[in-house]
Amino acid sequence: MKNYARAPELQGRNKLRKLLAVCMLLPLLLFVRVVSAQEPQDFSKIEVQTQKVGGNVYMLTGAGGDIAVCVTGDGIMMVNSSFSQMSDKVEAAVKKLSDKPVRLVVDMHWHPGDTGGNAYFEKQGAVIAAHENTRAIMISGTMRDGVKYDPFAKDAIPTLTYTDRAAFYWNGEEIRLRHYPHADTDGGTVVYFATSHVLHSGDSYRTDGFPIVDWEHGGSVKAVIAALEDMVATYPPDTRVIPGHGPHPMTVADIKPYIEMLRDARGRVEKAFRDGQTLDQMKKEKILSGYENYSHHVSFEHFTEVLYREVSEKKE
Repeated sequence: MKNYARAPELQGRNKLRKLLAVCMLLPLLLFVRVVSAQEPQDFSKIEVQTQKVGGNVYMLTGAGGDIAVCVTGDGIMMVNSSFSQMSDKVEAAVKKLSDKPVRLVVDMHWHPGDTGGNAYFEKQGAVIAAHENTRAIMISGTMRDGVKYDPFAKDAIPTLTYTDRAAFYWNGEEIRLRHYPHADTDGGTVVYFATSHVLHSGDSYRTDGFPIVDWEHGGSVKAVIAALEDMVATYPPDTRVIPGHGPHPMTVADIKPYIEMLRDARGRVEKAFRDGQTLDQMKKEKILSGYENYSHHVSFEHFTEVLYREVSEKKE
């Protein structure tokens, strides 16, 4: 026979057990959500698009960061190599531009969407180059947004590095590498094809939304703004720009509105913080209202968190 006399007590205990179980699982669910948000797309459905930017330089778009391809002389130079799953498609797109091999790949930074094809092209004879901080991260492995990244395969690790600036000539094309400390990350590289008047801005400038600031590796919105301001001051306004992410080439003049957006967004959050507002209050009032077009890969809420963390950080 069932004992109905204790049923209310047992039901209460069952509800409590369920509540505790949910509380214990919540951190795991949030972690899974972060990982899932970073999972790559279905690469079989993504095609590589090619556009001529200027002079010897072309732009490839598809998955991951935008790729610059410099076609001159007896070999190809690339900036970025996309995800590893896109290597054959990237190679096919390059072969339509030239039958010469890829001899040099410059990594914009360490993120897998920009360096995943390194090993593929290294095995075919390419030299991999990057800022020294990028190489260090790829050797050691790292954590980002709660996700662990193992050390990169030996074939994917850059064997040619630089510190602040570097310049060289690639079959007649003058190429300049520039490191902007602590912009989108601490190992970011900007590449200027001086002969063709084309700039690859790296991830500090992207046309598909708010920047993804690699906080764990020294990135900050303040430094992104400083880097972009320096680019605008350094290169002529009509210089063609390949953004870190985005479907089309732009110009240096196009960077200015992006700077104004970042400066205004950061200023709003900084003022609210000084006025005593909490992060939850800023999110609730949608403090970044007006910038809906930038809330794509990085949401309003997340970019508000990035800015709040930056302006509230205690300096030593």
